[in-house]
Amino acid sequence: MKIINKDLHIKVSRLAISVDKLIDVTREVGHEKLEITLGELRNHLESPFTFVIVGEVKAGKSSFINALLDTDQEICKVAPSPMTDTIQQIVYGEEEKVEVINPYLKKIYQPVEILREIAIVDTPGTNTIVEHHQEITEKFIPYSDLIVFVFEAKNPYRQSSWQFFDFINAEWHRKIIFVLQQKDLLPESDLNININGVVEQAKKKGIHDPKIFAVSAKLEIENYHDISGFKEIKAYIVENITGGNASELKFQNNINTLLTISSKLDDSMKTRIRQYELDMSFRAEIRDLIDTQHIKTEKQISVLSDNLLDTYDNITRQKLSDLEDGLSFTSVLKRSFSSIFGKESSLKEWLITQAKDFELKLNTSLRDKLQNGIVDVAENIQTMGKLVDNKLRYSETILKNNDEIFADIAERRINVLRDLQQSFSQFMNKAENFYDEGMVSESSKMTPNLAAGGGVAIVGVILAAVAHGAVFDITGGVLTAVGVLFAGVTLGLNRSKVLRKFEEEIVKGRQKMKEDVTEKLSDYTARIKHKIESNFFEFDQLLDKEGLTIMRVNKVQTEIKDELNEMKSS
Repeated sequence: MKIINKDLHIKVSRLAISVDKLIDVTREVGHEKLEITLGELRNHLESPFTFVIVGEVKAGKSSFINALLDTDQEICKVAPSPMTDTIQQIVYGEEEKVEVINPYLKKIYQPVEILREIAIVDTPGTNTIVEHHQEITEKFIPYSDLIVFVFEAKNPYRQSSWQFFDFINAEWHRKIIFVLQQKDLLPESDLNININGVVEQAKKKGIHDPKIFAVSAKLEIENYHDISGFKEIKAYIVENITGGNASELKFQNNINTLLTISSKLDDSMKTRIRQYELDMSFRAEIRDLIDTQHIKTEKQISVLSDNLLDTYDNITRQKLSDLEDGLSFTSVLKRSFSSIFGKESSLKEWLITQAKDFELKLNTSLRDKLQNGIVDVAENIQTMGKLVDNKLRYSETILKNNDEIFADIAERRINVLRDLQQSFSQFMNKAENFYDEGMVSESSKMTPNLAAGGGVAIVGVILAAVAHGAVFDITGGVLTAVGVLFAGVTLGLNRSKVLRKFEEEIVKGRQKMKEDVTEKLSDYTARIKHKIESNFFEFDQLLDKEGLTIMRVNKVQTEIKDELNEMKSS
């Protein structure tokens, strides 16, 4: 039936926009059941007011519908054995016809006047339809406007009926009336007891003012209208539904249904949001752990650098003292005379010996300390990896891959996390990720030139100062006594310059060593940190996508609720 009221038509059009938004939300979060439900509701926004008839097998539902429609024919088949094995949607049609929608659903068209304002859905017995609950719930309950629970008057306490009542009432909170059919089969006193029993049971289940109608379809069909009980239920329908209220009531019902669906989406998202929050917290803990360990490693590098510099200072201080003594005027002159007569090594030989000693001490002490330090740094970085690995093994999972709604996102998360754990475990098992052989083998290059042939360079500085006097035969010739004396005088006079030059070279070497050690080891630890972080690339992408999804869903959900509540209040 098309809605004639222009204002109501405009409101329904607005409602359709809200439905479309909710459908987009269900697609966004992958809630296929609610997407199907909303699709059905969208198609029935302008359908007649819908009754859904439920009850046990042989409770008399089909007879009740036939009597309610008040026709001379049997629209719903009645027989001694159960006839209704499918859901039957009875709607208005200019001519009679039956349309099979699927194995569980068929649509019956009838030219019955009351069907212009209402549609009726006849369902199989509650004690046989359990397997089709989803069919009823997704296709009819959400956009039903009235649930008619039909009980067998002589026994309205069957468990399957009330279980199904709990199912639809908890899910959708629909308006419900209760019908005790076949009242002609028991005495009035027993009927009254059962009516009161249903009232009590309904109140226990949250129906504050339950509407109970005792009827006999048999009496109604046989034209005993005054005692059949159908006058009362038909009067209720006219007063509350078909008396001009059906369209507005359906509109309000649809708003309430959409608010219910929106709340269901919120509830279903709670676990997903909680998992996202746990994952974000877990990821932050990983970052903090890596950063903390990285800071510890940087401090370790700083301590190593200080130790190297202390060793360097001790060796260079001692060598400076040796040079100060060995290059004094007296020592040089004495060594020059002695070397002429072959009693002592020449000044050049002494200087070369000093250089080699200097180089050996620097190389041995610095190289050993540096290599041990690199191993310690590598072990500290490996500890970082072990701590991260341990965190990964015990990450909290509350969103399960058998989740009714979010199985896909849960499965995707589990797969990403499993891949992360496996790749990180493999990463941890590769020693080269933490112990850089090249770093150790090239450790000598981190020390200054003094420690790698630089001792000879210093000798060159000193010899150059002597040779400046043009008296040293640095090709290996034997110096004359006068030449040696002159060279000794020259070197003695230039002693302060030579030592100052030596000190300058020491300072340069010290600074270079500090820079090289700090730079190379910091770069080394930064590379390892980056390697560890790179394992989380896919997990971070998953979290980014999930965060955007949750943000979009929350934004649209807020808009929808505001729109629906505004329509409801107006």
